[in-house]
Amino acid sequence: MNLIIQLIAGAIGGNAAGAGMKDLSLGTAGDSTAGILGGGIGGQLLSMLGGAYAEDAAGAHAGLDASAFVASLAAGGVGGAVPMVVAGVIKNMMAK
Repeated sequence: MNLIIQLIAGAIGGNAAGAGMKDLSLGTAGDSTAGILGGGIGGQLLSMLGGAYAEDAAGAHAGLDASAFVASLAAGGVGGAVPMVVAGVIKNMMAK
């Protein structure tokens, strides 16, 4: 369940970053794709690092824990925005 939340949040984060930084946007499809990949990977990396996030995610198997949901949402959103920005910068550098 956490992975699905991270993927959706990643798509939202990628599109939000693309809307906020028009010069780096990859278009809706590109922003969503970069966001989904980044959300999934970023969320999984954060869970591997441990700490409170890993404990929340591990405790969420019994039900939908609010703190695990928020942690997955944040990790996916940030993880989705970062690769979209990096891909946008690379795209702009290659266009020059």
